[in-house]
Order: sequence, then C-alpha cells, then structure tokens
Amino acid sequence: MSSKVTLSVIKADVGGYVGHSAMHEDLLSEAETHLGSARDEGLLVDFHVTACGDDLELVMTHRNGIDHEGVHRTAWQVFEACTEVAKHLRLYGAGQDLLADAFSGNVRGMGPGIAEMEFEERESEPLIIFMADKTSAGAWNLPLYKMFADPFNTAGLVISPALHAGFRFEIHDVKARRRILFDTPEEIYDLLVFAGTTGQFVAKAVYSKKGTIAAVSSTERLALIAGKYVGKDDPVCAVRCQGDFPAVGDVLEPFTMPHIVAGWMRGSHYGPLMPVKLSEAHPSRFDGPPRVIALGFQLAEGHLVGPRDMFDDPAFDEARRLTNIIADHLRHHGPFEPHRLPMDEMEYTTMPEVMEKLKARWEGLPS
Repeated sequence: MSSKVTLSVIKADVGGYVGHSAMHEDLLSEAETHLGSARDEGLLVDFHVTACGDDLELVMTHRNGIDHEGVHRTAWQVFEACTEVAKHLRLYGAGQDLLADAFSGNVRGMGPGIAEMEFEERESEPLIIFMADKTSAGAWNLPLYKMFADPFNTAGLVISPALHAGFRFEIHDVKARRRILFDTPEEIYDLLVFAGTTGQFVAKAVYSKKGTIAAVSSTERLALIAGKYVGKDDPVCAVRCQGDFPAVGDVLEPFTMPHIVAGWMRGSHYGPLMPVKLSEAHPSRFDGPPRVIALGFQLAEGHLVGPRDMFDDPAFDEARRLTNIIADHLRHHGPFEPHRLPMDEMEYTTMPEVMEKLKARWEGLPS
C-alpha cells in the first residue's frame, strides 16, 4: 500500500428531490452507511458525503492510488443502492447517470464523474473541492486559468518565488479523446486557443513545473458517453492550496465573477455560475441558474478535517446579486441564442429529431 494519499471525488445523479432540484436525505444516509463500512474494512481512510443540487457527491481518501478497482466498485455500489432508494421514493431520474448495467473495473465511461489525485501529504495540506450542478465539464476552464495563470487573480505568480515559475495545464479534447500539455506563462496564448472552447477542450489537471499535481477535475461528458442527452455533466474539481500552490483566497477569487457556462434547463442554455453556500445549492429557477459550492478541508494523515463551507461568506453576495441580474437578462432571450446553446452543442437533444422531420420541406434558393 502506498504511503501517498489518494483523493477520489466521484459523483452521480441517482435521483432528484423535487424534480432536478435537490437530494433527499435518505440517499445521503444510504451513502454514509456504505462508505462507513468501506472505512471500517480498511479500504478507505476517510470519507465525506454531500450533495450539490441533485448530484450525490462522494469524497474519499485512501492509499490505493487512482483508478483503484475496489474504491471505484464501492462508489458504484453506493450509486446502485441509492438508486434503489430513489426508486422507492419515486424520485425523479432515478439512476440516470448510471449508463452501464454492471461494474467493469472502474467507473470511467460508465456515467459518474471522477476527479482523483495522488500525492505526498504536506505538513499542512489545505484543499478545496468544488462541486457544480446544472453545468458541463468545461465550467472549470476559466476558474483554473485564473487560479494558476492569471497574475491579476493570483498575485503570487508575480511576487512568490514558489509560484513564479508557473504551472502546466493538461487539456483534454473530449470529442477526439486526446490530450495536450501547455506550460504557463510561456504558452498562455496557445492554451487559451483551446481552453476558451469549453464544449470540446476541458482542463483536466494542473501541475507544478516539477510535475506535482495541483488540481484535477472531472471531464466526463454524459451526452458523448450515452449518445443522447441524459442530463448535464455537473462536474467536480479538487484544488490543493497554499505553499507551492495558490492561496485559498486565490483559489476562491475567480468565482467573484459569475462566468457564463453551458447547462441550466435541459443542459441546453447558457447561464451564469452562482457561487453559493451548501444550504443554497438547490437550483429551482428554470432548473437553475447553475450553482457551485466549495468545501474546504485540511488533510491530517489522510483524514478529512472539515468541511468548511467556503462560499458561506458575505464577500460573495455581490457575485450572487450579479448572477441574478445576468440570469434575468439571458432568460429574456427565451429560445434565441445566446441563451440557447448554438446548434453544434444541441446535437444530443431533441433538435436533430426536429431537423430530420422537416428536412424534406427545405427548398433551394434561386440562383
């Protein structure tokens, strides 16, 4: 067993209460029971169960490395058990993220979102786990860029010797299933060519120039796995803080600007990402606007000390107010772009069926 600690954040939508808005407490209790058994049996060092909107979030620490079959199997069994509870309660969309019939080694490509990192725990190891609802995996591109590459956000990139060398970004092309690495600040402009196209190119991880993991996100795109719209990806992202990494305040600062993300109602609209405390992570207006929570932990020999609800702070009130203003403006556009996603992002909704039905009615224009 490795001396390193592994952080595994695995999430899935296994049933909404009411509609797509929240998580029923019985599902949280079921997940607690299963993960408690896994900890007692020695598979896990520690765990925390929570929810963001209608997504069940499993935060686990262990010493088994990433993609460990036992850890992933446990998460899958939790999601299956919670799906049965959801069916009993007649919750909405019970098990909708479980796209496979049976577990097959790990949960990658099976529907749940995964963000995992393995590292040597420092003397003090603060980390923040971001969890979002009603948005897609590309929602982390802009915040991660600001945290690790923008000196107007992270002053340490200029004044701290520990950060001044910059960071390395791992970008995934989720449609072509390939990846590329960019060094910052040297390749910032090249990075932005791709990171700005959030529907296809997703920031998977950030490393120090020495190769130490700093941040990791889930990049699973449900529609690409299922071949149709089955729900939005609702991604997670874990970020290490302080010392050789941006400070806690640097990591939270990007969310003072509610940037526009894809998702919201039926995953088919652009909307502002609202930073909220855990008790407000229950989107309801037009199934939104998209929400993000931030749970802070200190690790102590693999144990999760926390969480602290990092957005439970009046300093983010202005961001929340601005989110509502932007949401009002975009909602007034109704089915028109830029509120509705462009056609190339609608290929997994019912839009292709409508186009197929009407294709014979199109006529060529006169020369």
